[in-house]
Amino acid sequence: MRRVTDDHRAKFQRGLALYDLDGTLIAWDTQVLLCDHVLKREGWRRAYLLFFAAFLPAAKILGAEGMKRVFLSYLWRVDRRQLEVWVNELVAEFFPLRCYPAMLEMLQRDRDAGHLTVLASASPEFYVREVGRVLGFDLACGTPVEMGESMPLLPDLVNHKGEEKVRRLSEILGAPPEGIWPNSHGYSDSSADLPMLACCERNTLVNPSQVLTAIGEEKGWEIVRPGKPWQGKAGHLVEVARRITGFGGSSAPG
Repeated sequence: MRRVTDDHRAKFQRGLALYDLDGTLIAWDTQVLLCDHVLKREGWRRAYLLFFAAFLPAAKILGAEGMKRVFLSYLWRVDRRQLEVWVNELVAEFFPLRCYPAMLEMLQRDRDAGHLTVLASASPEFYVREVGRVLGFDLACGTPVEMGESMPLLPDLVNHKGEEKVRRLSEILGAPPEGIWPNSHGYSDSSADLPMLACCERNTLVNPSQVLTAIGEEKGWEIVRPGKPWQGKAGHLVEVARRITGFGGSSAPG
C-alpha cells in the first residue's frame, strides 16, 4: 500500500472509484494465474496438490481465509526476490493485455475525471500492488500475506474480503460519512463485495451471478457483461483445473 499523499486527498475530494480485481477487471482468478506461472517454472511444486487435497474435506470449517493459506503452499520456501520476479513476469504478461477493454475504459474515465482510483482485491497484496502500479491506480490493497525472506508453508493472512475491505478502506480514507463515501463508484463482479458497494453512491456490476443481478436491478445499478475467454461453467472449471496444475494454455490474445 502506497502512502496517502496530499494529491490523493485532493482527488478523493473530487470522487472515489473502487475496483475489485478478479472477475471485474480481468476474467480470471489471478491466484490461479500465478500458480500456473510458478508451476510451469518449477514443476516439482505440483506436489502442493496433495497437501491442498488433504484439506478439502475441512474446507467449510477452514473457510475462505484458511483455504487461501493452504492454497499458497505452492509457494513454500520461495525466496522473496524470486517471488518478485515471478510476479513482475505475470503482471507484464496479463496486464493490461488480458483485461476487459470496457473496464479499462471505465478506469480511464475515472482517472480523466480526477477521481481517486483504488484497487481493492482479496488476492494477495504481494502482487496486487504491482497490478495496481501497472494499471495506473492511485492506491492498491489486497490480502496481506506474512512472509520473511521466504514463504512459509501456511502463511498468516487476513482475507481482504467482505467487511474487511470496508474496514481497511475506512482506515485509509476515513469512514464513509453516514455510511456512504461522497461521489463514489464501486465496480465488482461478486456478492462478497456487497459491503463495499453499499458504501458507494453508484455501482457497476461485471458479469454478476443471477442473485447479484437481481440485487443490482432492484437498486438500479449498472450491469455490464463483457465476454469471457471460456464457454460456460464447464469451460471455467476446465480452465481453473489447468491453471492450478500448471498446464494452462498460452496467454497470447486469441
